[in-house]
Amino acid sequence: MRSSLLFFLFSKLFPIFFFRLLFLLTFPILCVKVFVVLTVKVKMLPFGEKGKMMKLLILILYFAVLIGIGLYCRKHATDVNGFVLGGRSVGPWLTAFAYGTSYFSAVVFVGYAGQFGWKYGIAATWAGIGNAIIGSLLAWVILGRRTRIMTQHLDSATMPQFFGQRFASPSLKVSASVIIFIFLIPYTASLYNGLSRLFGMAFHMDYSVCILLMAVLTAIYVIAGGYMATAINDFIQGIIMLVGIVVIIAAVLNTKGGFMAALAGLAQVSDETVSSSPGIFASFFGPDPLNLFFVVLLTSLGTWGLPQMVQKFYAIRDEQSIKKGTIISTVFALVVAGGCYFLGGFGRLFSDQVNVAKNGYDSIIPAMLENLGPALIALVVILVLSASMSTLSSLVIASSSTLTIDFLKDNFCKNMSEKRQVLTIRILIVVFIAISAAIALIQYKSNVTFIAQLMGISWGALAGAFLAPFLYSLYWKGTTSAACFISFFSGCGLMLVNMFLPSLLPEIMRSPINCGVIAMLIGLVIVPAVSLFTNRPAKTLIEETFACYDRNTVVSQKTALGK
Repeated sequence: MRSSLLFFLFSKLFPIFFFRLLFLLTFPILCVKVFVVLTVKVKMLPFGEKGKMMKLLILILYFAVLIGIGLYCRKHATDVNGFVLGGRSVGPWLTAFAYGTSYFSAVVFVGYAGQFGWKYGIAATWAGIGNAIIGSLLAWVILGRRTRIMTQHLDSATMPQFFGQRFASPSLKVSASVIIFIFLIPYTASLYNGLSRLFGMAFHMDYSVCILLMAVLTAIYVIAGGYMATAINDFIQGIIMLVGIVVIIAAVLNTKGGFMAALAGLAQVSDETVSSSPGIFASFFGPDPLNLFFVVLLTSLGTWGLPQMVQKFYAIRDEQSIKKGTIISTVFALVVAGGCYFLGGFGRLFSDQVNVAKNGYDSIIPAMLENLGPALIALVVILVLSASMSTLSSLVIASSSTLTIDFLKDNFCKNMSEKRQVLTIRILIVVFIAISAAIALIQYKSNVTFIAQLMGISWGALAGAFLAPFLYSLYWKGTTSAACFISFFSGCGLMLVNMFLPSLLPEIMRSPINCGVIAMLIGLVIVPAVSLFTNRPAKTLIEETFACYDRNTVVSQKTALGK
């Protein structure tokens, strides 16, 4: 007995411990050595090449850290629960930063900030404020706790699995998984586009190289470490985003004489095609408050129905994590989203450096940053790379896990083991990244350059389909599977019509953003209306599902006074 135990310790546990310890000790040393050697080489270069090499050096170090974390977190990715949800043991800081970094990407920093800053001026900042209050604060308060409780009770790891378990409907689960897989692809393709413009500005790098670089690096650390690797990397990337956006705003405004001088300059800008009112781009609500309101709603309320966002609530560890995470996530959104839109609001001050008619709105932010120093350019690239890779990792985990658990496992491979499920998820991550990268290349070469359009279609379809069914399913026992199906159909159907036959829609709905908002609002009406006239699930199923909210939990007196 003793000899067999010793054999197990030395043959199994010791090698694992030894190699893990060896990796932890050698990987940081190797990174530092490479960094020192390259730094010495950079100092010997001419001044013109020095800035470019320094940017490249910082980028290499950043990539090394991401991959190192991915390899270290392999121990958390051995089963489906660990790979997809981190074992439901993720603390408040990691969860809040994972939520925030998945929320904001190159789509926001390059696409939305540039486009809406140009259209609405400084009033575009309202979109960032809405993201913080509606998209973060209210989302955590209204969805966070109930999502965590019910998804654990139903043992669901994905949004389609939640619908399938909640309504005992396999067809509802399959439908949701197909919608997610299809409509997350355009969003993912938009991430590459925004990143490529900044890489091109900083390194004069070919677009295809940017796509390949981002795709391969994200695939490595996500495949290796799963959700826990993405959560830790999201935390690091979130810190970079917080610091970076503040520094960049200060640097850009400084090129225009500071905040007050820049604001005064913006007040002098006029565009008769937009508005004849003087100083309209420096005003409180801008030249088009109605369309700005639609932007705020889509980018804020829309997150309530996005599977990659809602899934963050599944992994929260405990009650204190929800309370702290709510505050952290709200502050993060206020700084990052508010900062991005605030910066974009000054885009028209750089109208002499950008040709919007020729190069599109996506060229505005890169033009604003082009004349910054090498160190700041490197910070910008790392900031947007952080935002894009964190969002990409979240999207591919949501999509691949959904397709594996909710589509393949229940319909084609019913006896799929945990090990095989994790392997399938990893394979599908590669497939999903490859498809989205290919679409990004095709989209670029066919001159469809508006990032916001791709994001609007994706967000509109997913939020229009899922927001109302998910929200009502958490709170209302009367929600029916038929109402969910109709919401799925109406949300996706409206966005497909908007994409392929926009002339059939009223003028206000021909914008993907406006159409997405209307799809969400229609869903909020359809679900309760249809539920009143369709068959409810079995009473025993409903009572057993909602019983999870009624369990007694002992809490401290500071939470509940008692008698």
